[in-house]
Amino acid sequence: MRIFLDSDVIISSLLSSSGASHFLIHQTQVKLLISSISHKELKVVIKRLNIEPSKLKDLINKKFEVLTINNSQEDIKQKYMNFVVDIGDAHIVAGANKGNSKYLITYNLKHFKSEKIKRDWNVLVYRPAQFLQYLRSLD
Repeated sequence: MRIFLDSDVIISSLLSSSGASHFLIHQTQVKLLISSISHKELKVVIKRLNIEPSKLKDLINKKFEVLTINNSQEDIKQKYMNFVVDIGDAHIVAGANKGNSKYLITYNLKHFKSEKIKRDWNVLVYRPAQFLQYLRSLD
C-alpha cells in the first residue's frame, strides 16, 4: 500500500510521539512517500520550528521513499491547479500522482479538492486518524 504524506503530517510526527501521525509513520507497514519538493519544504519548516535536522534526516532515510519531481513549479501549478484550493499545495497532488499512491494523507483537507482528486486520479484524501481507522477496518 503506497501512501503520500503531506509535510504537515511529517512535522506533526516529529513534534509529538503520541499522535496519529507518529503512529502512522512508526507503527504501520505501509509504503510512505514524499516528493523532492516536499523534502526541501520540510528542511525549511524544521529550521523555523527549531527541530534538530538529524531527526528529519533519520526519519526520511528510515521510513520514506523520496520521489524526484523534475517539473518546474509553474508546470506543476498549471497541471494540478484544479485539484487544490491553495495553489501552493499543487506539488502534493503531483507527488501523490507520480508515486501511484492510492492515498494522500494531510491535516489540510480544506486545501484539496478531494472529490476531484478521487474521481480523476483515484487517490483518496484522508487525515492521519481517518486513515488509521480505515486501516483498522481492513483487519
